[in-house]
Amino acid sequence: MDGLIIAAFAAGAGAAAWAGAGALRGVLRARAILDHPNARSSHGAPVPRGAGIAVVGAALVAWALAMALSVVATTNAPVLLGALGLALVSWVDDVKGLGAPPRLAAQVAAVALVMVAVPPGLAFQGWLPAPLDHVAAAIAWLWFVNLFNFMDGIDGIAGAETACVAGGVALIAGFAGLMGLAGLAGAPLLPALLLVAVAVGFLPWNWHPARIFLGDVGSVPLGFMLGWLLLDLAGRGAWAAALILPAYFLADATWTLARRALRGEAIWRAHREHFYQRAVHGGLSHAAAVRAVLACNAALVSCAALSLAGTGATIAALCAAAVSVAALLWYFRSAARRPPRPGGQS
Repeated sequence: MDGLIIAAFAAGAGAAAWAGAGALRGVLRARAILDHPNARSSHGAPVPRGAGIAVVGAALVAWALAMALSVVATTNAPVLLGALGLALVSWVDDVKGLGAPPRLAAQVAAVALVMVAVPPGLAFQGWLPAPLDHVAAAIAWLWFVNLFNFMDGIDGIAGAETACVAGGVALIAGFAGLMGLAGLAGAPLLPALLLVAVAVGFLPWNWHPARIFLGDVGSVPLGFMLGWLLLDLAGRGAWAAALILPAYFLADATWTLARRALRGEAIWRAHREHFYQRAVHGGLSHAAAVRAVLACNAALVSCAALSLAGTGATIAALCAAAVSVAALLWYFRSAARRPPRPGGQS
């Protein structure tokens, strides 16, 4: 694929996300679509919620245009339809509030649409029969959509994670081409770069102190699209890279929600018990917490690249686990060392 074409699509999507998020600030505030601070939030003043309309919209429009121009395979259409459906349901949730069952039903429908229409390769690499592999992959995808939404708890973190994970997928796809890895041929380079671009376009508005939030209309479809990119990588044989790239989010969300479940708490309710949230509540600034995520993700991307080298997959996965645990411990120690300040403001 021509580099100039890729750059043009990515630049256009990023610019549209930046301009759209900025324009939405006034519109959302005028309609009182605001995220008000409460005991479970990490901000101290009402902030407009719904930038995902621009961020996800820019990605979907650019992706659809790429399909129309045969730059991206039309087999991507179910992924776009699923993301669009989730954006619509999540917008209703942002404005009116929906219970957990309708939200989960929409996610199940979106995942099922893709898994039936264009099932990825065997994500578990033959350890399970094909039907069970697809069921397990669908469950993992549903979990990823929700954990990504759960982890959107401080200024800048969702945009930073989107850029890093999607950037890692793009890097893996690029390496595959350079190294002649036939199994990864056709990995979704342009869709990954589109998500990088819209995330980078959104971040100036969401960096602390945030002037607008994604809302579920952004975090849920972004988690859905990132999950598809990772499943696609796993299905092409790069299972270690697919597991490594989101390793910090996987570790923090899974550990935190498992602890909440064991205490009998409703895991779908808002809280601020993730490791990075506890550090922010203890006084660490939002920006410092996100910079730590970026540093962790830079190491994880390196581990993912290492996993492509022959027998390096197991070593790379162990290194990624060590990096993720180190990040969790750093947040834990940051929370313990600092005197609490309201909302974790910098």
